[in-house]
Amino acid sequence: MVGRSALLKVIILGDSGVGKTSLMNQYVNKRFSNQYKATIGADFLTKSVDVEDQQVTIQLWDTAGQERFQSLGVAFYRGADCCVLVFDVNSSKSFQALESWRDEFLIQASPNDPEEFPFVVLGNKVDVSQKRAMTWCQAKGNLPYFETSAKEAINVEQAFQSVAVKALQQGHEDSL
Repeated sequence: MVGRSALLKVIILGDSGVGKTSLMNQYVNKRFSNQYKATIGADFLTKSVDVEDQQVTIQLWDTAGQERFQSLGVAFYRGADCCVLVFDVNSSKSFQALESWRDEFLIQASPNDPEEFPFVVLGNKVDVSQKRAMTWCQAKGNLPYFETSAKEAINVEQAFQSVAVKALQQGHEDSL
């Protein structure tokens, strides 16, 4: 691995409108837009970062939150190194949906070891109690949990740094 960059494929999932695209844009481009535009199908951005003294390229796949695009799952999820589950801290419906997003990802991606596959949970649009989300994350095997704000750039950098570390630990350097 010395001297070459690892490519990490990271999938971002969650209900429509929870801020998946905003988080990705804030992390990669340091930009936030109040203009809401639904993602059609999927889109991706890349960012190079240093993780544990190693140059890593993170390929962030932003997927549509609408049900009608979920059939695209298999092609996008295969070979993923980490999955980011996003919910809106002000929407209990988007939080309750995390279970089905996680299950759907595991079915579609069919990783070798589903129990050990790395997930990171982001509660976006912060200013609400985090106790429920933390309890859910603990029950799923102590998943890392971050409360973020794409708009205010709160915890976005830290959250995606954790994603990169988790993905790198997964051990799939060339997953595409």
